Parts: sequence; structure tokens; C-alpha cells
Amino acid sequence: MPTEPLSRGRIVATAIDLIEREGADAVSMRRIAAELGVGVMSLYNHVPSKDALLNGVAEAVLSEIEFTDDPDAHWTDRVRMQARAFRQIAHDHPRSTMLVVSRQLHSAAGLLPVERALATLRSAGFVGADAVRMLRMFIAYIVGSLLREVGVTPSFAPVHDRTVTAEGVDPTLFPEVSSLAPLLDECDHEAEFEFGLELLIQAIVAHAARKEGTR
Repeated sequence: MPTEPLSRGRIVATAIDLIEREGADAVSMRRIAAELGVGVMSLYNHVPSKDALLNGVAEAVLSEIEFTDDPDAHWTDRVRMQARAFRQIAHDHPRSTMLVVSRQLHSAAGLLPVERALATLRSAGFVGADAVRMLRMFIAYIVGSLLREVGVTPSFAPVHDRTVTAEGVDPTLFPEVSSLAPLLDECDHEAEFEFGLELLIQAIVAHAARKEGTR
């Protein structure tokens, strides 16, 4: 069976596979070359640098997001659909999620989610400044949720290491933490995400209503 020709897509796919197995720190041009069974210098014909490779990984992961949209739906439902689609990367590529949320991409794959979100908010009647602020708020929430979901943030969720939990703390010093330890030590990521998303959307609805009332 003939070997598949070396290409940028094949190099990026190999990097994604390596990241999901061992994490982003394992990626180097030398390691990718070894995984592919080729010389290191041959990679540079397709990917100019490690930084470009990591951008390629983030772009490839983003391009797999399936954004379903219904222009006739209420803007709140469209925002929900877009947020859930973006969250899907944590399911499909949990370790590559870090690259997606940490790199500033100006490619079509990187700008498409931003364009869709801004278009939705603008079509709902929000002025440019408010739309941008809301976009940044949603990004901050979604990124924070994804980091917690893939085990990066330490704030009581998710508990991969059961030796570090809220259980066993001094109830005299930390009565609330102690009493709520069972809840702090577990996390239904989907339920948590939906709860926070709904709070954000309802806050924006209330904000819009207040602005309308002051006119």
C-alpha cells in the first residue's frame, strides 16, 4: 500500500493526534517528523515553523465545528446554538482545546465564529459597542467553561485527582465549603454550561430592556 504523500493536512492531523495522546508540550517539529517517519527538514516545505503548526492545529479543530443557525429564530436561541457548537470542541478534542482558546487566529476558521456571533447580536438590534462587549463576555464564559471541562482550572471542578477535594476541610474555619463538599467535588459539565449560558442570556435580555426603558 503506497504511503500517503506528506502534506500540511497530514502534518496537522498528526500533531492533533499527538496532542490528544500526550498534550501540547509533546509537540516539536522533530517529534512530528518521527511520528510521520520523515526527515525534519521535509516538514518545513509545508509548515514554516512550530508556531504555524500550532495555529494550524487550532484552525483545524475550529473548522470542524458545525455551526447550525436559523435566521428566523429568536436571537437568544441563535446565541445558544452558537455557544453549544463552540463547546463541542471540548468533547471532540479535549487537549487541543487549550490551543484553540489561547491563540489569536485571523484566518477564516478563526474569524467565522466571531462573525456569526456579531451578526446575530447586531441583527438583534444591539449597537456595535454593546455587541463587541457581549461577544467578549460570552468568549470569557465559554473559554472558562472549556478550561474547567478539560481539567485546566483548579477551582473544584472537575475532580480528576480524588486526593485533592473539598472533603476533609476544617468545618470550623470553612463551614460552607465543608457542608457543600459533595457538590463542590462533582460537576455535570453540560448542566453547568447550560446554567451559566442561560444566566448570561437573561442578563443581556434585562440589559436590553433597561436601555429600551430609558429612551
